[in-house]
Order: sequence, then C-alpha cells, then structure tokens
Amino acid sequence: MPTAQHVGPRTPAAPSPTGTDPAPAATPADGAATVTDPALVKRAVKAAALGNAMEWFDFGVYSYIAVTLGKVFFPSGNPTAQLLSTFGAFAAAFLIRPLGGMVFGPLGDRVGRQKVLALTMIMMAAGTFAIGLIPSYATIGVWAPVLLLAARLVQGFSTGGEYAGAATFIAEYAPDKKRGFLGSWLEFGTLAGYIGGAGLVTLMTALLSSDDLQSWGWRIPFLIAGPMGLIGLYLRTRLEETPAFAAQLAKAHEDERARPKVRIRDLVTGQWRALLLCVGLVLVFNVTDYMLLSYMPSYLTGELEYDETHGLLVVLVVMALMMCAQPFVGALTDRVGRRPVIAAGCAGFLLLSIPALLLIRNGSLWAIGLGMAALGLLLVCFTASMPATLPALFPTPVRYGSLSIGFNVSVSIFGGTTPLVVTALIGATGDVMMPAYYMMAAAVIGGVAVWYLQESAGRPLPGSPPSLEPRPDRP
Repeated sequence: MPTAQHVGPRTPAAPSPTGTDPAPAATPADGAATVTDPALVKRAVKAAALGNAMEWFDFGVYSYIAVTLGKVFFPSGNPTAQLLSTFGAFAAAFLIRPLGGMVFGPLGDRVGRQKVLALTMIMMAAGTFAIGLIPSYATIGVWAPVLLLAARLVQGFSTGGEYAGAATFIAEYAPDKKRGFLGSWLEFGTLAGYIGGAGLVTLMTALLSSDDLQSWGWRIPFLIAGPMGLIGLYLRTRLEETPAFAAQLAKAHEDERARPKVRIRDLVTGQWRALLLCVGLVLVFNVTDYMLLSYMPSYLTGELEYDETHGLLVVLVVMALMMCAQPFVGALTDRVGRRPVIAAGCAGFLLLSIPALLLIRNGSLWAIGLGMAALGLLLVCFTASMPATLPALFPTPVRYGSLSIGFNVSVSIFGGTTPLVVTALIGATGDVMMPAYYMMAAAVIGGVAVWYLQESAGRPLPGSPPSLEPRPDRP
C-alpha cells in the first residue's frame, strides 16, 4: 500500500491559462505526500488498460464484421437495410453511455474506483460474450435482433463508467512527474484492442468461407471476450483502492461531514467550468479519433472507390504506428506539459487536415499512407495526453462522476456521430473535402479549450497530496 511521508509544505504554483496571476497548486495543509509503490502502479496501469483494450476489441470486431452480422440478425434481403440495422444496434450503445456515466461515475466517488471498475469489467465482458451465444434470426426470429440490442445496451451502459474510471484510476495512482507517461498506456490499450479485433476478423475472413463465417465463424471473436474479461477482472480485484480515494475515506472516518455524498447536481453545477473544458477537449479528441479510425475506411471505399482490403490494412498500419509513438509522446507531456502537446495537435489538424486529405484523395498507396500517417501522429497528441489531462480537471471527491458525465456526453453527441454527420454533410453539399473541414472545426474548439486549460503536468491532482516516486536509496 502506498505510504505517506512529509515533504515541503507547498509545490510550485501553476500558471493560469492566460499566463497571468498564477494559481496555487492544491496540496494539503500539512504537506504530507504520497509515496507510490512502483509494483502497484504497474498493476493498476495493466488492469485499467486491459478494460479499454477489451472495449475497443469489441469495437473493431463489430465494425469489421458488420456485413456478416447483418445477414445473421437482420435477413431482410436488402444489404443496405441489413447494414443500417446492424449499425443501428451499434449506435444504441453510444446513446446509453451518458446514462451509464451518471450511474457508475457517482458510484465510483462513493464506494471507490476499484469496485466500480471491477463491475464495469464484468458487465462489458458479459455483454460481448453474450453476443457470441445469441441464436440467429433463422432460429428464433425477431428475438435475435432484440437480444443483440439488449447485449449492446449492456455494453454501452458499462462503457459509460469505463474510460473515466480507468483514467481516474491511473491518474490517482501515478506519481505526479510520470502521470502523462503512465496515462498514455490507457490509449495504448485502446489501439491494441482495436488492432486485435480488426486483425482477427480480417484473418478469419481470409481463412473461412463466407458460409462458414456466417454460420459459426462470426461467434469466435465475441466468445474470446469471456476469457479476456476473466483476466481483466482478476487483475482489477487484486488492486487496492487508489491513494487519493483511500485518503478521502480516512478523512471521512475522522469527520462524519467529510463522508462522500455525491449528487448529480453537484457533479454538474459545481463543476460547470471544468465540464465545459472537458467537453471541448473530448470533442476534438474523439471527432478526430472516430474520423480516422472509424470513418476513413468507409471514405476510402465509398467515396474514393478504393479497394476495401487495402483500405483496412492502411488503417491498421497507421494504428500500429500510433502505438509505437504513444508512450514517447506521453513521456513528452511530462517534460514540456500537456497544454503544448494538445495545442500542437489542434494546430496540426487546423493546418494539415486539407493537405492530408488531398494526399489521401490522390489514390496511390504511398499518398494514402502518408496522409493517414500524418493524421494518426497528430491524433497521438490527444491520445497520449488526455488520460492525464482530463482527471486533473476535477477534485478528488467528484473526479470519477464529473469526468464520466462530461466525457460520455461529448463522445455521444460529437464523437460517435462523426461518421454519420460527415456522410450526411457530403451528401448535402457534394463536397468530398468535408472530413477535413469537420476536423478543422473540431481543432478550433479544442484550441479554445486549451487556451483556458490550466497546466497540470508535474503537479498534484486537485484535492490530492503530492504523489512522489520512492527515492533510489530507499526500498
């Protein structure tokens, strides 16, 4: 368990967003600091990242096998209707995410991060595993799509408490000077999960006939979620509560008035400024994320009539490149700060979205790869910095709940709708450069949020004591 020792009473003041009057860093009055246990920190990062990997494993599987699922669950005879029905069930999970955030977030602030993250892992694994067990439409009729929708709603509900809880868990365990590096592994898990899911479906499609894939092969990726969930649950149940939350509970035992009493109203009205910053940062993060990883394969095949297999492989290679860069950029945020890295990402999308899309529209493999790689490396500015930046917006008593609400509302309204909105805009205007304009608009909003964002690198989380690494001369 992390221990505490006394250090200097204060840490350096954090500059204000505009560079004027510095704001004091949040430290306890007695100056006590938490000394982290490196072994516990590693276990916390692994357990949190695995949950995110599992979520995006399902995302990759569902996206890449959507045509087959349409035939299994929605056999209307119309391929377009089948695909729309399949993605309709997929979209339902996004719609219920804010509700999951409103339930699991405040619960995590009341009973603890570790307990809630174990619960979300169980629900997420159960929902994904259940899809692999649902009989086809030919076997049970209309109950097949109904059960598919129910499983997707369970997944979406649990996901509402997953990202915010995992980011909070890592942030509260990490030492202040390594929070960016350790937080970056959360999105490393995201990329690994997506590549694993999409790669598995691609391999199965190559090895199995279409009849075998539709008959039984499609179930395999979903059934894999069962063992993955058990591993993740084992890792999470072995973890202790975060030092920040444990300190809050210890204080509550001494003072009855300090017991966690979390209400939805307090999470919103009491944190409105931080919530607005959270929504703006998550908007640019997720619009660009879903644009590149979800929409671009469809754009290559639908708008540019590019070979589908090659388009998917390009996206997978870009994601592998992002994985390699992820921990290095996370460490960079610890050295130069979160704000400069996020600002660089916003500026990059504002200036390079049009040139990158023009390269992609060139149609040759090298041009598409170069354009996609440029967008992917810009996206790393967000994926590597947000897991450490977002939890630092909120104080310990409401961190899980407020972050869950802000993150999931922004993802549901702006991130998850990106492919649909961009497709509609292209249809309405006839302008195939609309993806670039949409990313540029998101970059402007993200830039405004960064301007008002207070730097958090190397500083304690609000409401928490400083978190330090053990000295080399101590065990």
